[in-house]
Amino acid sequence: MKIADRQEFFHRLRENNPSPTTELEYRTPFELLVAVILSAQATDVGVNKATRRLYPVANTPAAILELGEEKLRGYVRTIGLFNTKAANIIKTCQILEEQHGGEVPRDRAALEALPGVGRKTANVVLNTAFGEPTIAVDTHIFRVSNRTGLAPGKTPLAVEKKLLSNVPPEFRQDAHHWLILHGRYVCTARNPKCEECIVRDLCRTGRKAR
Repeated sequence: MKIADRQEFFHRLRENNPSPTTELEYRTPFELLVAVILSAQATDVGVNKATRRLYPVANTPAAILELGEEKLRGYVRTIGLFNTKAANIIKTCQILEEQHGGEVPRDRAALEALPGVGRKTANVVLNTAFGEPTIAVDTHIFRVSNRTGLAPGKTPLAVEKKLLSNVPPEFRQDAHHWLILHGRYVCTARNPKCEECIVRDLCRTGRKAR
């Protein structure tokens, strides 16, 4: 995709949605961190249903440690891989309490050292909770980046690096959310809604589909 097309691509997405944000429900960086850990191979809707029950009872590392792993599993058992996720959340809470004063660190290396937290989760927290211009490449962003020609790559890391290079600086903060929402609701894996797409004429696949 040409530089001018990339500029227009994000200009249209911004015009359509000036203030994009995650669909995960949270109020603090810690609540977001837990929600993102739970969201692996799960839907935001499913995660929100679980955290609406959990957070009124325990929404800090100390409170979740007091709750304990067994009771935590009860709150998140509707989510896939809940046993592993509950264990990781307990271990993460222990590290946050022991090493970070109960606070979520604003540092990639420290975030990625937490159980259940990989590069994608760290990017989401850095971008959404702390306002860093990072881009977390999930399946939606990977698909949109390759399908449109915006930032083609064979791996999520390759796509992430290309996006950070290709996305104009003025759009980099919100690009993560625009691309996820576009992939989730328009540029879907099966039967993409090309007729409804506001960037179809800029898209490598869209041009072929006309």
